[in-house]
Amino acid sequence: MFCLSVPAQASAGAFQQCGKASWYKLGGTTASGERANPNGLTAAHRTLPFGTLVDVTNLANGKSVTVRINDRGPYAKGRVIDVTYAAARELGFLSKGVTRVAVSGPAAPAKTRTARACR
Repeated sequence: MFCLSVPAQASAGAFQQCGKASWYKLGGTTASGERANPNGLTAAHRTLPFGTLVDVTNLANGKSVTVRINDRGPYAKGRVIDVTYAAARELGFLSKGVTRVAVSGPAAPAKTRTARACR
């Protein structure tokens, strides 16, 4: 598996965002036009380009997973990413439903806001 996790300090322009994540069981079609697959390691983000691979780390337990952005959202205030059922299972927050995460990856487009360092 190819991993794109890069500490924000180590790479100029690397993307890092912290906040809440939730999981969703989307049916039908994603915003990218793909058929939704709750068993795939994909996610919804407001501004990252479709196809972007990002690492999502659950700050409560340290578990991490790489997901591919293929949908738009989340639409709930205060959330930075929605992940699929499979990704939430890997991250260990299925029963909780929402958890605090760090999202990191390659440089993001200028219109994507980055949050302060994750703690």
